[in-house]
Amino acid sequence: MKLNFALRGMAKSALAAAALLVAGLSYSASPAMAQAAQSATEVSTYVIGPGDQLQISVWKNPELSTAVPVRPDGRISTPLVTDVVAAGRTPEQLGHDIEGRLKKFVSDPIVTVIVSSFVGPYSQQVRIVGEASQPKALPYLAHMTVLDAMIASGGLTPYASGNRAKLIRKVNGKDVSTTLRLSDLLKEGDLSANAELQPGDTIIIPQSFF
Repeated sequence: MKLNFALRGMAKSALAAAALLVAGLSYSASPAMAQAAQSATEVSTYVIGPGDQLQISVWKNPELSTAVPVRPDGRISTPLVTDVVAAGRTPEQLGHDIEGRLKKFVSDPIVTVIVSSFVGPYSQQVRIVGEASQPKALPYLAHMTVLDAMIASGGLTPYASGNRAKLIRKVNGKDVSTTLRLSDLLKEGDLSANAELQPGDTIIIPQSFF
């Protein structure tokens, strides 16, 4: 009996120590978990725009799944669902809208929307004009940089004055201009000349003086 009592006491002590250890681990791990959760919520979400190509998949209903372009009016049409506004929405929002419309025909539909080709809404496009090899408008993607934009536009022409380039950004409704050192970035590999872009930015590359 004494031995059993002693063993029970040792077991209780071990359980108490384990509980304290778990509590300590939970407390010390919580800041990291909070930081991870915060990072997850900071991931940028793509907004659909006219010209995007969408893959619409309806679970267990392949006959309702389709690939469609977003029309210039910002709408799409899928089997059983016509004239749905897609532009200005995230893929998740559009998927929920289509699910709601399909409930008249399908029991508990599950819709997945994947953007297979990006253009994006006009207000979020990044434009590169002037002495770029391929002046163009690009869809804005999360954490896009000046270097990304210049690679997509083929770099500078031989006549470009890269270090006099300007970045035009809308701030509180006003255009704010800052100088970019594109020649240093592209020709010298100076990454300190790189900068993160924002939706709607415009890069203007002037011609060099002769």
